[in-house]
Amino acid sequence: MVVKTYRKGRRMRGVEVGSINVRRYFPRETAEIELLLDHLRIQCDLSPDFWTGDTEIRDPRLSAWLESKNFSNRPGDSPITLALIPSGKNCFRLQPIASSLRLHDPG
Repeated sequence: MVVKTYRKGRRMRGVEVGSINVRRYFPRETAEIELLLDHLRIQCDLSPDFWTGDTEIRDPRLSAWLESKNFSNRPGDSPITLALIPSGKNCFRLQPIASSLRLHDPG
């Protein structure tokens, strides 16, 4: 699925999944997910509002990983499109995608 970086002020906070992706890939009973970030594996809690419109995945370790990728120094501070790939039960791999693969915005 295609997701975008989420920022608060100048700092990357996480990724915006979008309501369509939430309904398709995240069962309501899911309280946490695992994210695979390069060689890292982290667990992220999902807020109760995740299914009612607050579709961001936020975690300090995710924020640090995004910052380490230098996504915060892009011109215009516009969101960066990433791929969130299902990789097992409640597990997803997050990785950059080529600009030619940016098919749609999270909805």
